[in-house]
Amino acid sequence: MRHRKNTNSLSRKSAPRRSLLKNLAESVILYEKVTTTEAKARVIRPIVERLITRSKNNDLASRRYLLQRLPTNNSVKKLLEVLGPKYKDRPGGYTRITKVPARSGDGAKRATIELVK
Repeated sequence: MRHRKNTNSLSRKSAPRRSLLKNLAESVILYEKVTTTEAKARVIRPIVERLITRSKNNDLASRRYLLQRLPTNNSVKKLLEVLGPKYKDRPGGYTRITKVPARSGDGAKRATIELVK
């Protein structure tokens, strides 16, 4: 039965999907703006929001949590030193998804996910 199973699988098995989401989350954090498909942008948004919320507390537990969920130390360092203090007073809504024209090759719907100022 599929009761309350509402996660988007992105047409991938669990390990490649987990890897894709980790790398995409890291790209959004490091570059602060990424253009991808609409489906991937919708899936990655709550993940990035959760990571930024966690980075507001610059303590050891938060650092270990972020290190588990992100592939490199650069993104964790940026979260704790730059983005955490930047969004300290903001209660949520750190990302924005903007639709852009479809990809010309296969017509896939695209979107830009970016961190708000």
